[in-house]
Amino acid sequence: MKEEIRNYGQSLGIDVIGFAAIGDYKSKLSPDPLSILPGAKSMIVFGHRMIDGALDSKNPRLNMAGRMAVMDTSKTHLYSMARFVEKNFKARTTPVLSSYPLDMSAPAMGLRGDISLRHAAVAAGLGVFGRHNLVIHPTFGSRLSFTGLLTEMPFESDPPVREDLCNNCSLCVEACPGKALDTEGKTEDLKCLRASQPFSIASAMGYMRSFIGKSPEEQRALLKDPLFMSLYQASFIGFHYHCFRCIAVCPVGEMCL
Repeated sequence: MKEEIRNYGQSLGIDVIGFAAIGDYKSKLSPDPLSILPGAKSMIVFGHRMIDGALDSKNPRLNMAGRMAVMDTSKTHLYSMARFVEKNFKARTTPVLSSYPLDMSAPAMGLRGDISLRHAAVAAGLGVFGRHNLVIHPTFGSRLSFTGLLTEMPFESDPPVREDLCNNCSLCVEACPGKALDTEGKTEDLKCLRASQPFSIASAMGYMRSFIGKSPEEQRALLKDPLFMSLYQASFIGFHYHCFRCIAVCPVGEMCL
């Protein structure tokens, strides 16, 4: 069954596919997978190669374009894979996207997913954690975007990656504009978000407060401000990431052109 699923996924264009038994998935901060799908027995994890030119560009809009492209493609593939599993194996399956929608209530506050795809990828034999706390794959390095399926199908975990792929060069630490990686083994979420999401909901709320007490002329000027237009654009694009430096500078699997 694994090979049948792998072959179908590869025919869609998915770069890597791994399987993890629920018992091998370890994520202290995420909810119990059984609270999401009560009969879940395993996870199938998919990795899509990011676009080198988009990651390496100095233009943040093109960085984001690459991110949107891989998210949209992986979302379509995820639906196809879920339908394939449910239709052919008669097992309930739920998709796990790479990002939003996120739980915005406490304690998650939009900072963690219902399933940690990083931990799922490691459990599925698709890599190991690096100094940047992201997954490093033996071939593609840090340049994979993960999605997954939580399923009732009982799969054993694929063999784990035993090699320590991170060379501890600390390029990711030095490149982080928010200094979010200064403490080894920890990503300081708020520092990361302030650097990577300049047009976040916090920025939007702050900008709205700037309208209070202003004259009509001043408010009209605020509405013409490029910052307002960027905040408006981000409101319908979604989480508007502007920073991928920790991924771009990682030398493991740097280019696969």
